[in-house]
Amino acid sequence: MAQILVVDDSSTVRNEVGSFLQGNGLSVAYAVDGRDGLAKLKADSAIKLVVCDVNMPNMDGLTMAEKVRGELGNQSVNIIMLTTENSPAMKERGKAAGVKGWIVKPFNGPAVIGSVKKLVG
Repeated sequence: MAQILVVDDSSTVRNEVGSFLQGNGLSVAYAVDGRDGLAKLKADSAIKLVVCDVNMPNMDGLTMAEKVRGELGNQSVNIIMLTTENSPAMKERGKAAGVKGWIVKPFNGPAVIGSVKKLVG
């Protein structure tokens, strides 16, 4: 059972983020896009945090966040976007979907590990 789900279509980013988190004592699962992320969340109720890209094929991260809250009815999982996107409109859409944080790539693990651990509980 994973604590954190890393959702990104880039295997490089998935591996970088996941390896850092695992190196800090957290268990990690991976998904390749929003559709895959939704399926993993349905299958693993132990996931407390999703670290998710915005721009992905099949289903983008913001749509996935909206579906987590709507279709899955999951209000408890924390969602952080890790993306190159920084537009106020996208951030507002994320906030409306219950996104707790917005990190602009590149990923700086040491800068966010304290917040990540708090969100995992």
